[in-house]
Amino acid sequence: MQESELLQEGLALMGLGMGFVFVFLTVLVISVTLMSKLIGRFQPAPVAAPSGRGSVKSSAQNGQNDEVMAVISAAVHRYRSSRRK
Repeated sequence: MQESELLQEGLALMGLGMGFVFVFLTVLVISVTLMSKLIGRFQPAPVAAPSGRGSVKSSAQNGQNDEVMAVISAAVHRYRSSRRK
């Protein structure tokens, strides 16, 4: 084989491979976009959480969060004060 024939075959193979990858990625993007639109269309509407029981639970969690914040703040303060000495 001549060098020019070998180069032509190499370029043809490269073009075929790059074309296949381009077509595959294009089909992939189109299919993902279509699936996203279908899911958005057929997905049920989110159900609102009942507010009657949630307020009692959230106030208990707020109390725990305040306690945790106080403990963390005290630990940070103690760590920083021990590092200065």
